[in-house]
Amino acid sequence: MRVILDTLGGMARSTVVRGGEILDETGRRRAELRIAGDTIVEVAASLEPESGDEVIDARGCVVVPGLVDLQAHLREPGTGHVDTIETGTAAAAQGGFTAVVSMPNTTPCIDEPDLVREVNEIARRAGHCDVMSSAAMSVNRAGDRPTDIEALYDAGARLFTDDGTAVMDSAIVRHVMERVAELPGAYVGQHAEDESLIAGGHINEGPVSRELGIQGRPAAAEVIVVERDLRLAEVTGARYHVLHASCAATLDAVAAARARGVDVTVEVTPQHLAFTEESVRSGDPLFKMNPPLRSADDRDALRHALASGAIDAIATDHAPHPDHRKDVSLVDAAPGMTGLETSLSAAITELVEPGLASLDAIIAALTWKPARIAGLDRWGHGGPLVVGAPANVAIIDPAAEWTVRTDELATRSSNNPFRGRTLPGRVLEPFLRGERTWSVDRSAVPA
Repeated sequence: MRVILDTLGGMARSTVVRGGEILDETGRRRAELRIAGDTIVEVAASLEPESGDEVIDARGCVVVPGLVDLQAHLREPGTGHVDTIETGTAAAAQGGFTAVVSMPNTTPCIDEPDLVREVNEIARRAGHCDVMSSAAMSVNRAGDRPTDIEALYDAGARLFTDDGTAVMDSAIVRHVMERVAELPGAYVGQHAEDESLIAGGHINEGPVSRELGIQGRPAAAEVIVVERDLRLAEVTGARYHVLHASCAATLDAVAAARARGVDVTVEVTPQHLAFTEESVRSGDPLFKMNPPLRSADDRDALRHALASGAIDAIATDHAPHPDHRKDVSLVDAAPGMTGLETSLSAAITELVEPGLASLDAIIAALTWKPARIAGLDRWGHGGPLVVGAPANVAIIDPAAEWTVRTDELATRSSNNPFRGRTLPGRVLEPFLRGERTWSVDRSAVPA
């Protein structure tokens, strides 16, 4: 039995997680913890359950802070036919996330304070995970007029980005950075691809695009924007975050900027760690991404940088699409994939299993590092699992295998290239402030 529940008046008194290994920023340790209400109230080498306690058998599991995602497309406001905040945050819970940063490229885009508040409030009512809505850098994401950064910040936004497109007007980027530099915890992020260089492109510019006769999107388009933005961040003192880095040259630019003292962080997606441009050779639109999947050398550089800590975070870039947007040719298909439910398993598959990175590095990139980037540590996410901490916790069985069946996932969309694959690493139970948001019957998980 995975969960033993003794009742006292029909109510669980507290939850005791026994037999697992805690893995957080302070390191690994064999320890058990007790959750009461919304708080971790006891941590010890061994705990004895009391009458009425719920006991979770975590033998073979790691107990970690709830996962944190820096980039998820929740598609609301919008038509709701793809995903909603309700279904998207349920997908986040299924993947072990207790907090996500949502992107502003919705319909309408999130460029007004009331829309920031609306997204955060809908997520609060849904209760699956915390959401911090980002806000657009430019009005209607048109790139020609900056938004009211201070008003959006007061409404709760901390990340300012036109994600999906880059702001190409350097004066506007500088203006936004100057505003952001004055606001504690605020930062700028870009979908870094030069719009003039990627116009008409669909996949990475390289041997595969040439062989298929499909116009490509060069890696240089990413590096040009990143290097410009890093120079502007250096001038303004703003904090800059590289969204979904996809190539080795971007990492070189970040390393050089860090050496100059620029405050810059960088994320990578599971898909750019897992796949390369070779994945689109068959024409399968499930592998069409934005930015595109790059060369094997680029992928390997990203893997090494994550393992070494040069890349700060793994972000899902969860991008649900209806089937009719993917069941078309590679050229006509929408870019992106769902990823909230599969992110951890994908990272374990591609990095931990082949010995390229430790599980500790993966958990760091999915918990305390992204929480600190987004300021979600102030909301009680990503912190060490110690007495008095908010009970934002995920219980993970790194060895458990599961088959990705999209009809069993919370997101409404099926555009996930891992579908049908059996992956190691399963989130068994996440807790948001002590409330279980998802649960897997361990008896149904293959050993």
